[in-house]
Amino acid sequence: MSRAYRKFDSRTKGVGGDWLAQTTFEEISAADFFYRNRDIAGFTNPSRAIFAAIRELVENSLDAAESLKIPPDIYVRLSYEGEASSETQIYKLRVEDNGIGIQPRHIPSAFGQVLFGSKYKRKQQRGTFGLGGKMAILYGQITTHQPATVTSSTGTAKIYSYRLMIDIQKNRPLIVDRKVLINKEQWRGTLVEFTLEGDYLRAMPKILDYFKQTAMVNPYANLTFVDPKGRLYRFTRVTKEMPTPPKETLPHPYGVDVELLQRLIQVTPYNNMLEFLRNHFHRVGEITASKFLEFSSLSPSKNPKRLSHEEIVRLMHMLKKFKDFLPPDASCLSPLGEELLKAGIVKELKPEFVVVHQRKPATYAGHPFIVEAGIAYGGEIPKRDSFLIYRFANRIPLLYDEASDVSVKVITAMNWRRYRVSPDMPIAILVHICSTKVPYKTVGKEFIADRLEVRREIANALREVARRIQHFMSKREHVDRERKRLGVFSKYLPKIAQFSMQLAGKKKLPDIEKLLVSVKKYGAEET
Repeated sequence: MSRAYRKFDSRTKGVGGDWLAQTTFEEISAADFFYRNRDIAGFTNPSRAIFAAIRELVENSLDAAESLKIPPDIYVRLSYEGEASSETQIYKLRVEDNGIGIQPRHIPSAFGQVLFGSKYKRKQQRGTFGLGGKMAILYGQITTHQPATVTSSTGTAKIYSYRLMIDIQKNRPLIVDRKVLINKEQWRGTLVEFTLEGDYLRAMPKILDYFKQTAMVNPYANLTFVDPKGRLYRFTRVTKEMPTPPKETLPHPYGVDVELLQRLIQVTPYNNMLEFLRNHFHRVGEITASKFLEFSSLSPSKNPKRLSHEEIVRLMHMLKKFKDFLPPDASCLSPLGEELLKAGIVKELKPEFVVVHQRKPATYAGHPFIVEAGIAYGGEIPKRDSFLIYRFANRIPLLYDEASDVSVKVITAMNWRRYRVSPDMPIAILVHICSTKVPYKTVGKEFIADRLEVRREIANALREVARRIQHFMSKREHVDRERKRLGVFSKYLPKIAQFSMQLAGKKKLPDIEKLLVSVKKYGAEET
């Protein structure tokens, strides 16, 4: 979209003929908008920006590998390039994956055109806006004025490498250089490398925590990170089992608005309402469509392209009022699953005990979602003044703005004492929400809005795992009591036996081992 200026005088003459005000109207491109407002995409300061750049590119790499159901192998290297100022440095970021790769004709736009991408389909994806990778490159360009290098192959005989920049005013890629290489090793994947200004020392705790948490909810991935000092952090997969990839779905009737209806009507090849409803909406069959048309007093044979604007508005309202539409199914979602979630928690947290639970699919505003929750106790989990909380959305760790997140609000509101749990115990609580449209509160994807349906599912999932941890804690307390009881017997029985022998005038101590064995056996049976 080219930048255009449209100016006209809107000046007003005041007393004495002075011009009081002048308004200039101006059109800017999407790239220019995010150049001016990069804070809303998470690039608020040098430390946050370097974290956001790594996160966005790693998530693109995970999606690229999972789309082929290939266990991801992702390599990230951050190299020191020099001083930018007294507080920031210049770094070179390199991210390489073994994903599906990018067709050569799409490489320039995929990394050099804001709001161009593959993230606009109705299915669960990490990315939401098709924005993150481009924002990272855009931030690098405006802070270091250097082009980015993107190299990719789909596994064919050729590798394509581009050096490019973003034309911010026109929101178009500028190709600085292009190379075609022979792919002798049949490599497949994408490599992105560019320089950016940042503050790694301040960002380091969040970046390392991000890799740890990403490894937790992606236990089938190998993640390698090399920091500016050459320190190697490797998170190794514990399984090659992967969740079932999500399938693209149609819009659900409860989630449509007038604009979406108008778009569907413009592109539909069907010339009657019955076929229009059956083929453009999720889980609407012939019987359901017929019932709805009768409910809304619409003729099944009416051509949707002949609906007036008022009829389209009425159709939208009737779709939301009709109660017999089936809820969305979960084929468009890809939850981690209880086994993989447990494997990830055990791998990264090494707890003494862990319990997980996955809720059945639910909906908000016509969008399906699934909540998964887990509680881990003891082991290497540290004791703190409050619970250790991990939040995830579509297998993305959420590390900022914790207090504003709906999961934290639910956890804080729960009465944990009834479950024999207190915040000062070595306990970690994990909440994962997957959806075709996660209700993020900001473009930066840092916390989830407090939607009633989402809050209810989180609360129910946490209650389920809390009941199981309560059972474990009760059992553990009983074992501790029996251990103390056995300790008392072990300490005093020999003295009692000695005293009894002397009192009875015997020369041989009675056999107390049988009694100790019976006490142990009784304790084991009670447990």
